[in-house]
Amino acid sequence: MSYGIGFALLSMSLSGINDVIFKHYSVGDRSRGMLLFGVGLIWTLAQWMLTLIQDTPLEFNHPTLTFGLMAGVFLTLSNLLLLESFRYLDVSLGTTIYRLNTIGVVLLSFLLLHETFGWIKGFGILLGLVGVFLLYKSQSPQSHQKQLLLFVGLAGIASLFRAAYGVSTKAGLLEDANRNAMLLVIASSWIVGGALYAIFREKRFRLNWEKARFILISSILVVGIANFLMLAVQHGEASTVIPVANMSFVIAILLSTALKMERLSAKKIAAIICAAGSIFLLAQA
Repeated sequence: MSYGIGFALLSMSLSGINDVIFKHYSVGDRSRGMLLFGVGLIWTLAQWMLTLIQDTPLEFNHPTLTFGLMAGVFLTLSNLLLLESFRYLDVSLGTTIYRLNTIGVVLLSFLLLHETFGWIKGFGILLGLVGVFLLYKSQSPQSHQKQLLLFVGLAGIASLFRAAYGVSTKAGLLEDANRNAMLLVIASSWIVGGALYAIFREKRFRLNWEKARFILISSILVVGIANFLMLAVQHGEASTVIPVANMSFVIAILLSTALKMERLSAKKIAAIICAAGSIFLLAQA
């Protein structure tokens, strides 16, 4: 389990930075689909190169394709919705809701993967909901409640899709899916999903230097996040290593505060403590 937690910590660090990048990108009127398309393209090429360097075999068997496509669709949708929610939500609220997909992971892992569940994890779920409520109340008082609820809902759905992604990858590995091949399928899903979103939802498919800079930085982070998380899930229980990786919201909040993207209030500090406590409890096997 020590290897699983170690890989989860690496994924956590990169995720926190990437959430701040996503927020900064979402502030302007930039295409969310183009970001995912570009990151997916670089990620796919980088993943292929890593496979060649590691000299590991690629096997696109039935579990790899089935669970890889499932995980790819879930991850693509979750990131698109997260980007949309960041148009309105602070980093603290958006990333905490998203990273509390731990709740969904624990429940799905219990129902589908037959992993352990007890009163400690039940209390952890309650504590996580308290943390989200505190962050919701700390959002700017000028916010329109209906609009705020809409984007909170988007972040919540993104969180559920993110949970489904984590459980899908674990299920695939349990069915002897090929890890590197599954990552290639997932990365390719970003290309297709991002392009479709840009063309049909946003009605634009254009790339400029400003978008390219965000794409390059985020691509480097995403390659690390995905590979470290996949290794973490492979070496440990999904309901344990994924909660550790999801502690990235603490890094994201501290970084956004240091960059003066938002202010750290007493309610936000209390919410961070509640959310961190929730994830800690949910990680108990």
